[in-house]
Amino acid sequence: MIKLLRTNSKNKDFLELITHLDAELKIRDGDNHDFYDQFNKLDNIKNVVVAYENESPIGCGAFKIYQNSTIEIKRMYVSLLGRRKGVATKVLNELENWAKELNFTKCILETGIQQPEAIELYKKCGYTITPNFGFYENAENSVCFEKIIK
Repeated sequence: MIKLLRTNSKNKDFLELITHLDAELKIRDGDNHDFYDQFNKLDNIKNVVVAYENESPIGCGAFKIYQNSTIEIKRMYVSLLGRRKGVATKVLNELENWAKELNFTKCILETGIQQPEAIELYKKCGYTITPNFGFYENAENSVCFEKIIK
C-alpha cells in the first residue's frame, strides 16, 4: 500500500530521492543539464509530498508558488522500485489537492523531451501542452504543461 506524506524540502527522505532524481537527470539531460539544474534548487520548498511503500520512500513531488493563483509542479520522481505502480499519479494528485486547499487554481510545469514517461504521465493526468514559460521560453528541449484545478 502506498502512503503519502505532506512535508517540506527539509525532509530527509525527500532529499535522498532528489539525489537519485538529479543523478538520472544528469544522464538524460546530457550537455543541457547545467541549464536545467539551476532551476531545481530546493530553497526551502514548503509543499512536498513523499510516497512510501512499506515505510520505504519511493517517490516524491513538490510545488512552488509561481504567481498569483498558479503553482509550479517541481521535483517529480519515482524510484526504480516504485515505477509502474501508479505512484507518480498519486503524488501528482496529492499535490493538486493540496494546491486546491490553498486556493490555487492552476498548475504549470516543465519537463524535458528526454523524459517521455513524464510527458505521458502529465497528458494522462489532464495536463495540456502550453507554450514554454519563464526560464524555459526559448529552451527547445523543454515541454511545458498546464492544468486548471478547481
